[in-house]
Amino acid sequence: MKLKGKIAVVTGGARDIGRAVSVKLAGEGAKVVVNYFESESHAEDTLEEIRKVGGEAIAVYGDMTRQEDVDRMVARSREAFGDRVDILVNVAGGLFARKSIEEMDEAFFDLLMNVNLKTVFLVTRAFKPLMQEGASVVNFSSQAARDGGGPGASIYATSKGAVMTYTRALAKEFGPQGIRVNAVCPGMIATRFHDDFTKDEVRLKVAGGTPMRREGRAEEVADLVTYLASDASSFLTGNNIDINGGLAFS
Repeated sequence: MKLKGKIAVVTGGARDIGRAVSVKLAGEGAKVVVNYFESESHAEDTLEEIRKVGGEAIAVYGDMTRQEDVDRMVARSREAFGDRVDILVNVAGGLFARKSIEEMDEAFFDLLMNVNLKTVFLVTRAFKPLMQEGASVVNFSSQAARDGGGPGASIYATSKGAVMTYTRALAKEFGPQGIRVNAVCPGMIATRFHDDFTKDEVRLKVAGGTPMRREGRAEEVADLVTYLASDASSFLTGNNIDINGGLAFS
C-alpha cells in the first residue's frame, strides 16, 4: 500500500492503459478520480475492478479539451476527496486516424494537438493549486515522439513530442515547490489503440523486432506509472521514460 492516503486523478482512466493505471493506483491505496469520455460502461467496469482490489474511486465524465469539463472534474474531486491532489496522470489522448499530409486538413491537425497536448495543459493547470510538496505528475508521451511514428501518424508523433518537452518545462517550473513531473513513452502495448490503428502484420513485425519478442501489457505501464507516482522515485523529475521492450533506446 505504497500510496495509502494519496489522492489521484487519472484522465482517460476508464479503459486500456488508463484503466490499468486507475486500478493499480487504487490497489496501492490511493483514492482515484477516474475521468472518462467515450463510454460510461467502461467507467463502471473500471470502478468495479477497483472495488475488487479494495480501492475507492469515483468516475467523472468530461472532455479534457474543454475548460468547463476540466473545471467540473476539479469540483467533483474536491467534493469527493477534499482540497488535495497528490498524483495526476494525464493519459487522455488519441490518434483517431492515420493520414498523410495531403489527406490532412487544419481541423484534423487541431484535433490531435488538442487531445494530446492541450489536455495536459488544461488539466495540469486546473489541478496545480491542489498539489503540495511531494505531489507527482505523470504525463503520457509515446515512442512515436522518439522516432516520428508510423505511416500517417506525423501529427500524433509531433503532439507527443510536445508532451515530452512540456514535461521537462513543467519539471523546472514545479520543482522548487517539491512537485515532480515525468512522462512515460510506451511502445507497442497490447491495447485497443493498436487494435484500431495498427495492422496485425505490423504488430507481429514490431513485436518480433523487440529484444523481448512480444508486445507490452497495460499492467506493465501501470507499474511504471505507480513507481513514478510514489515516493520511491522522489529524486526523479523531468524524465521521459521509455517502456517498449527494448525496441528503441533514448
